[in-house]
Amino acid sequence: MAFSRDPLDELVVPDGTEAKEVDLVTDGDVLVGARSTIDFGVRGRNVLAGESVEFGGAIEAEGDCRLDMWCDVAENVLVGQDAYIGERVHVAGEMKVAGDLDIGDDVEIEEGFEANGWIVIRNPMPTIVLLFVYLKHLLLVGEEDTAQRLVSELVDEEGDAQPDVEPLVIPRNATVSDDAWRVSTPATIGDDCRLHGNVRAETIDVGTDTTIFGSLRARGDVTVGEGTRIHGDLTTRDGDVTIEPTARILGDVSCNDLELGPEAEIDGTIRADGEITMGTTERDPE
Repeated sequence: MAFSRDPLDELVVPDGTEAKEVDLVTDGDVLVGARSTIDFGVRGRNVLAGESVEFGGAIEAEGDCRLDMWCDVAENVLVGQDAYIGERVHVAGEMKVAGDLDIGDDVEIEEGFEANGWIVIRNPMPTIVLLFVYLKHLLLVGEEDTAQRLVSELVDEEGDAQPDVEPLVIPRNATVSDDAWRVSTPATIGDDCRLHGNVRAETIDVGTDTTIFGSLRARGDVTVGEGTRIHGDLTTRDGDVTIEPTARILGDVSCNDLELGPEAEIDGTIRADGEITMGTTERDPE
């Protein structure tokens, strides 16, 4: 996984991510920017959250879990390796940690906690704050290789034993719920995902064979990959829309220029201020 900018400046939903009834489920890591609200629980490899993040469900991390100060978790926290919990974090359920627990001051865990390893009570989270500040500085000065090595050491601790899976990244001040995914950044949604909620972002790029039970709305360009189904409208204020072959929009489309691939379908009304380009399938010569 390579970064060319601040990794929290974009919503990234990796391939195969599912929004189930109460959880966001992914095979890779979960990175959540500060002051975001996640109405779901999350399940992933390592879970890292900035300060003042709210989780509406449980956290299940196969590896490490790192929660910055003032985070709030509505249910249990289950950690397969080590946990680092910042000061004034609130957990409405219980916390179970298979490894070591490093916990800050004034942490409230309503149903108690247990750890199989060492328990250290202090404030460990400034290290995480420093990590993101240092990472952003490296990217600003062009040290992309150094930033890449730093991230690899933190989120790929088991090296080659773990698959190279892109993390789920939720940027700062985002809102993720069954009703809407709202970010002020670009959004990239991978292949074979299944999500619930309307997506609101600066630009939107959806991969192949993904199903979104909601609408797409962006200020800029929107791309919908092959075989993808959007159960709602697709609207962009100032951008163009590309709908690739066999994709289907079960609603209206509003944009500047519209490019439709072969066998792409739009069930509703098309409103295009610019050009409409319609691809055709290849035909056998007569």
